[in-house]
Amino acid sequence: MSPASTPDRILAAAHAIFDAEGADAVSMRRVAAEVGLSAMAIYRHFPNREALLARLSDDSFEEAARTWTDHAGQGTPRQRLLAMLGSYLDYALAHPHLFDHAFGLPREDARRFPEDFRARRSPTLNPIADAIVEGMSHGAFRKADEWDLAMDLWAHAHGLIALYRAGRFSYDEKRFRAFYLASTGRLIDAFAT
Repeated sequence: MSPASTPDRILAAAHAIFDAEGADAVSMRRVAAEVGLSAMAIYRHFPNREALLARLSDDSFEEAARTWTDHAGQGTPRQRLLAMLGSYLDYALAHPHLFDHAFGLPREDARRFPEDFRARRSPTLNPIADAIVEGMSHGAFRKADEWDLAMDLWAHAHGLIALYRAGRFSYDEKRFRAFYLASTGRLIDAFAT
């Protein structure tokens, strides 16, 4: 196995700091020290902190998308939607700081609904829309705009996660997970035939 490249080592160190302490803890100087670089050497690989944080967000989207895509073709469209939304919850709870940065904070480069999503620029929402289209083509879901339905599901899931993380549920994680999956299932069933 070859050693990790310097940019990969920088990303791994930044990811670990971000995951543990949040975006505010990620400084170019601190990441450089973690990797064993001089404070100025890190700038050869990332022009500034914003570029490093943007890359971490992009990597977060890609990680979530890979997990969601792993569910493609497995089970019914309803089962796939529940599995993908379950993965979304897993990611949010395992990586709360990265989740907030990727999905919950204003960013200049954030995708906008509907145009960016309809142009299939969202690696995370594309598999949701695809499962909805498949469900409609098999007669399991009523005919509707797949992107509107995908956004309905995502907004519902995201809202439940945000409420849970804000302490608005008295449930422990296991009980919240059961509620979350049942609730998203009810929403999916609302557009079933």
